[in-house]
Amino acid sequence: MDTADFARLLDRMMAAAEAGDGAAFGACFTADATYHDYVYGPHVGRPEIERMLVELFRRDAGPDYRWQMFDPVCLGDTGYAWSLSSFTSTVPEFAGRRVVIDGMSRFRLRDGLIAEYFESVNGCVAMAQLGVAPERMAKVARKWANRLLAEPRTVAFEAGSPPA
Repeated sequence: MDTADFARLLDRMMAAAEAGDGAAFGACFTADATYHDYVYGPHVGRPEIERMLVELFRRDAGPDYRWQMFDPVCLGDTGYAWSLSSFTSTVPEFAGRRVVIDGMSRFRLRDGLIAEYFESVNGCVAMAQLGVAPERMAKVARKWANRLLAEPRTVAFEAGSPPA
């Protein structure tokens, strides 16, 4: 895949996410894809990725959700892009609070689709905008840190091997 094809795939993915269209979103991924979401964790396979978008993310993000990727770069089966997204929370304890998120995404590509999606987002910035209590933010940040440290890629890196 070249960068132009990758940019078109990202445009389809973001339009589907903004529309809350699980089927169109899932169609951007291989049947066995994994979507690693920093809040909702990993989701494997199109049905689970579609469910994550519709039943979890769009449930919490509300109808004004926006997502735009910038500066996409693709080299063979790997793509990267940075993004901005925004929404007004519909989570009852944070309802009506506006959030803007800056992130980086890494994609493993296969057959013109996304086989694996990883995102790197400072979730504490989002939680601060929501008004999450500092103790709860610390608990969530510890969970994310533990998840990172348990990743096989991190373990390999810490052992002096290149991540797979």
